[in-house]
Amino acid sequence: MKIFCLGGAGRIAREAVLDLATDPRVESITIADANTTAANEVIALMPAGRATFQHVDLLASPDACIHAMRGHDVVMDGTTISLNGLSTRCIAEAGCHGINLNGFGDEDQHDQTFRANNRAHVAGFGMTPGLTNLLAVHAADQLDHVESVRISHGAFRPIAFSRSIAETTTYEYDPDLPGRVVYENGDFTQVPPFARPREIELPPPYGKTVQYIIPHSETRTLAKFLAPKGVKLIEVRGTWPAPNMRLISALHEFGILSNPRVRLPMPDTNQSIDVGVLDAIAEHLLHSTAGTTTALYGYALHVEVIGIKNGQREEHVLTHTHPTSDGSVPDWAGLRAYTRCVGLPLAIGVRLLALGQFRGRGVLSPEQAFTPSDVFDALRTRQIHIHHTTRIVHQTQLNRPTLRHGEVGD
Repeated sequence: MKIFCLGGAGRIAREAVLDLATDPRVESITIADANTTAANEVIALMPAGRATFQHVDLLASPDACIHAMRGHDVVMDGTTISLNGLSTRCIAEAGCHGINLNGFGDEDQHDQTFRANNRAHVAGFGMTPGLTNLLAVHAADQLDHVESVRISHGAFRPIAFSRSIAETTTYEYDPDLPGRVVYENGDFTQVPPFARPREIELPPPYGKTVQYIIPHSETRTLAKFLAPKGVKLIEVRGTWPAPNMRLISALHEFGILSNPRVRLPMPDTNQSIDVGVLDAIAEHLLHSTAGTTTALYGYALHVEVIGIKNGQREEHVLTHTHPTSDGSVPDWAGLRAYTRCVGLPLAIGVRLLALGQFRGRGVLSPEQAFTPSDVFDALRTRQIHIHHTTRIVHQTQLNRPTLRHGEVGD
């Protein structure tokens, strides 16, 4: 397996890189990044000779990037949302399999190129989208008919520990974003930020959180995948640490999430500069303690699927747990309790593509590409555990006795 890690020096992508480095079947790992210092930091964490560095500037030289990718089995794309259209085009033209973290839809335009090259590109394979898609499908596979899918997650990380994370934060709450939709009775309905609040009980230590609709790709891809089972409702919600949510709510209330432009006088000159208010706030957060730290680190998923099995209405709830961020498990201390949760599924997806353990060609959603049990089994060996509760419910209540509860794979 020859792996090209585009943006591989990022905080999340490096977790995938470090995991891939432990696999003797991986012949070569190329850390392809514009940040030489960060890339060398990643390489220094691995045994000598395990990875090499390739300086690339995707925006400035996409043709050079395509040339560097050629000959690799899989390109692992760790770039930001705004670059995924360009990065996916490069992967397609290089003739490689590809996989990224975001899956917001810019990848779809390159579907025919991947098909023509007999290659696959999995769009959006981290925690969410990614693992959440497979949790929903795992539950749906046990039902004859699916009524509703409600996906929720808590991403407990600083609001701006990197530029890509800051971009994700502002992107998802853009008031004019067309992709913030819910699926109801065959239609996609656009909703504003902070729509449809719902209290979700996440696994300890996270507890109860109020979550809102977010623009993740599961809504779009699961509507298609689960159509044969008659799904009527799909909602995807999310939350960040409470201070982050309060800040985003205030920025929304004051109209700042639309990034209005202002002119600011430059000190001691007769000139002024035009800036976006949100851009300035994001830049401040990237260099502040409040923007780059948080009290609790980690990730929590909660996927609820309701449907019919043998004439009975059932509710399936799937969650996941991982080691605490308190330092008692060194590789999971602090921010790594978050970044490992996102990066490890990406590494697993890279392996499955390289080994041919996937379905289809072209641009694929996670549920199209991978078998849930393959991913769950691999996650278990990395201390990420999937838990599944099933119970009979009626139309007016969801609190009937539990039928089954346990870790998937027990």
